[in-house]
Amino acid sequence: MRIFIRGFKAIPKFYKFTMTNTKSAELPQTFEGTIDLGIIGGTGLYKLDCLEPIAILPRMETPWGQTSSPITVSRVKSDETEHFHVAFIARHGVNHEFPPTRVPFRANIAALKHLGTKAILSFSAVGSLQQEIKPRDFVLPQQIIDRTKGIRESSYFNDEGLVGHVMFGEPFSKSFADYIYQFQDVLENPDSAEPCLLHYNKELTVVCMEGPQFSTRAESKMYRLLGGDVINMSVIPEAKLARECEIPYQMVCMSTDYDAWRDEEEPVSVQTVIGNLQNNAKNANHLASKVIVEMAKELPVFMKNGDGLRDMMKFSISTKPEAMSKETLAKLKFLFPNHW
Repeated sequence: MRIFIRGFKAIPKFYKFTMTNTKSAELPQTFEGTIDLGIIGGTGLYKLDCLEPIAILPRMETPWGQTSSPITVSRVKSDETEHFHVAFIARHGVNHEFPPTRVPFRANIAALKHLGTKAILSFSAVGSLQQEIKPRDFVLPQQIIDRTKGIRESSYFNDEGLVGHVMFGEPFSKSFADYIYQFQDVLENPDSAEPCLLHYNKELTVVCMEGPQFSTRAESKMYRLLGGDVINMSVIPEAKLARECEIPYQMVCMSTDYDAWRDEEEPVSVQTVIGNLQNNAKNANHLASKVIVEMAKELPVFMKNGDGLRDMMKFSISTKPEAMSKETLAKLKFLFPNHW
């Protein structure tokens, strides 16, 4: 079992917002420039020792609504890497107020795209569907099985007057996963004899279910038969939207427990689950910090060249520009100012 304690107008590249939090108000309300790495996850990732917050952009407005949380912009604490910027978004809101189905996914990804983000690193708690993926292990999935129910808005190109078809055969960035995997040694498990492993191969599959309820035992067994390795409620439509925005995307899945499939499973204590969540949070910080520091030293090739996704949408949208409404063109320009 898993217990979780877990109308539009164009906006220029220069943002200004009214601050409501006293601590946040101490930071600038504006940010000029572009974002190198976007991170989506819990609020615990905001406070990394290697980073210095330089701005907070609360609930950024997009053509698809507001982001789920303020966007915290930070820089690496080094004179040599002062121009490397990281943006953080809390997927479910600062107070975890958005259930999985109601997360404003389109606004979150659109905001990161509009800020010039070169890659997105996503973190998510998951249940394990395989014995070898134990609680506290991390997983770099490379495939997705979509078991959501079609009630989430999963595309920017599904409205009347705009048709776009995007390749999604390889939903994650293998280059990004390769980059992350080299830092597997940062994962720690200090109160256990078992090491925390970072699982990674080309067939590792995350199942995305609708939620907010977890799987029945029968469903959990079915997902295993389908080839699922872990299960969560967040990767769809996040991965689809990042692909439509031409942004390399990789999710790090953090196992909190075995899903409902194990017939012999004994009840899990709250203490055990909390311990797993806390250890996962620490390791997420270790991994994110290592990735950020190394990226800041030398930008990976996949962030420089767009991982083969750059300008993809020019050839994926079937509707001719002259047939689009002014509103539709304005939305496209929000995402792709140089395309249309």
